[in-house]
Amino acid sequence: MSILDMRELAGYTDIFVICSARNRRQVQAIAAEARRVAKEQHGILAKVEGMEAARWVLADFGSVVLHVFDEQLRGFYDLDGLWRDAPRLPVPELPERESGEFLSM
Repeated sequence: MSILDMRELAGYTDIFVICSARNRRQVQAIAAEARRVAKEQHGILAKVEGMEAARWVLADFGSVVLHVFDEQLRGFYDLDGLWRDAPRLPVPELPERESGEFLSM
């Protein structure tokens, strides 16, 4: 996962979050969970594109844009390289979870 500070480079968002999933089902699940948490915990409705094909899902939360790629497409589009001038922000550590417990993003 990469978190890019876009404030000095783009006028349409502050942060890019770029992550990968092993398959299309995981791509959809990550994007859907991010959308659910944003709505339930923060009252933010995301604009989402790419859920049907689930190779690259873009979820626009306003100040944060989430890119969820399948592994192959992430390498092809190389947003990390395209935005190499963007400062990288630390990726927060997620707490360990007990079996059967779902983690909020």
